[in-house]
Amino acid sequence: MAEQTTGGTAGGVKRVLIKEKLAPEGIKYLEEQGFAVDVGTEWDADELLARIKDYHGLIIRSATKVTAEVIAAADNLQVVGRAGVGVDNVDVKAATRRGITVVNAPQSNVLSAAEHTIALMMACARNIPQAHADLKAGKWEKAKWGKGGVELQEKVLGIIGLGRIGFLVAERARGLKMKVIAYDPYVPAERFHELGLERADSPDRIYREADFITVHLPKNAETIGFVDDAAFAQMKDGVRVINVARGGIIDEEAWARAVESGKVAASAVDVYPKEPTTECPLFKYESVVSTPHLGASTVEAQLRAGMQVAEQVALVLKGQFAPNAVNIPLVPGEEADELMPYLALCEMLGKLVVQVADEPVDAVDITYEGVIGRYDTRILTLAVLQGMLADKVEGPVNAVNVAAIAEERGLSAREIKKPAAVDFLNVITVSARDAGGVLDVAGTTLGPAHRPRFVGIYGHDIDIEPTRHMVFLRAPAQVPGTFGKIGTKMGEFGINISQVTVAPSRPGEPEVMGLAVSAPVSDDQLAQIVAAAELLDAKRVTL
Repeated sequence: MAEQTTGGTAGGVKRVLIKEKLAPEGIKYLEEQGFAVDVGTEWDADELLARIKDYHGLIIRSATKVTAEVIAAADNLQVVGRAGVGVDNVDVKAATRRGITVVNAPQSNVLSAAEHTIALMMACARNIPQAHADLKAGKWEKAKWGKGGVELQEKVLGIIGLGRIGFLVAERARGLKMKVIAYDPYVPAERFHELGLERADSPDRIYREADFITVHLPKNAETIGFVDDAAFAQMKDGVRVINVARGGIIDEEAWARAVESGKVAASAVDVYPKEPTTECPLFKYESVVSTPHLGASTVEAQLRAGMQVAEQVALVLKGQFAPNAVNIPLVPGEEADELMPYLALCEMLGKLVVQVADEPVDAVDITYEGVIGRYDTRILTLAVLQGMLADKVEGPVNAVNVAAIAEERGLSAREIKKPAAVDFLNVITVSARDAGGVLDVAGTTLGPAHRPRFVGIYGHDIDIEPTRHMVFLRAPAQVPGTFGKIGTKMGEFGINISQVTVAPSRPGEPEVMGLAVSAPVSDDQLAQIVAAAELLDAKRVTL
């Protein structure tokens, strides 16, 4: 493995650039998956900008800025992988517009961050770093640093933000016999009960009752400065405050004022609004324990981050769904098992509906019947739109950019959920309007392998396995010899028919047939078939 010296894609092999230090296991995994991997950890921003055009995948950590300018220069880029949690240093909107997937490793450092929180809590409870520094400097300051130390048992820990890290902190704090109160408006009350935690209806209760306060919120416009002067004013005298989440969630200036006044007896901080930094208003206070963003800095976390981001990047480059993509709807692991088998079917239904419609389709209703109707089906809806727009617009269409492209073209989709299906475990129906009125196409999957099946078209029940080339026909009802005439013409064209489905007859309605064929049928051939068999109409479909 060496730095790249020649551009392009040699022999069709996709190239991945490792811009920052990554666990060797992650690099090895990418190479084993058949990708050409180059390491450019010494490249500056200008060199990245000049050479990014040669790469299909880019893996970074927190230092590299993937700006709109970098994305615009990335002619072949398909995926940006962040070996960590946040993607603040990636212009996600610009990537989305270009159809570039952004993935991260959100669970890689949660345990390390939780343990670091507990470590800092203990450190500021007993002044451990300060006493250590004095002793190493030749000073025995037992009276100074022993005074005011507190035990954790029976103390109240207030947690603001009960995500995965907040939960792990709560779990460990309860093991230390602390009383835990947590605030998170997005976590149901039942979940607090399951975890054995007390639920605060607002942060105010945390501020009033907690002896120790730790924040575990994501950083966004709503959470910047979340803990401010007003919050500190409500806290108990002698409170201890810890931040191992994101810099800026606790207002540093307000925090410093609370330390200066004596309201806050001790503090621990690991994250800062701008990093790296050697300047912070908290650094001058002896009661503040500071670390340089070490929350994820364990051997285990680095290995997990490297492997997780490598796996996600590989999935995208292989054209598969990446569960950790941040710029498409997320599908939790337990839901992915239910929804992902229907992804390909939904894309085929999208292709089918636009090819059998008599007029351009500008709106569809997508009905999810059965078990899948209980889940967040947005990723499946995107797959339908992706099928509808495939080969209809310039440039790639994928799950990342399809929503924006659909909006630009005035194409809308409405989801309808029905928790029970009649004939199958799950059925997906895509409905549109064309010259003939409502046009429905429907599908499901069969067996443990989830083989796709088309089970409805033109409001009729059918049963046919989707293939690359298909033809759907409508004929006058109860006219003998229709299929024989169709088969004869297909034989003349040298096209084999591998599957046939004929919908059950309905009084006063046309006969509906579907064919799976061995080769594409041209417009002229289709016209000949319609004339020879005296059909009402016929549509050729390419999936």
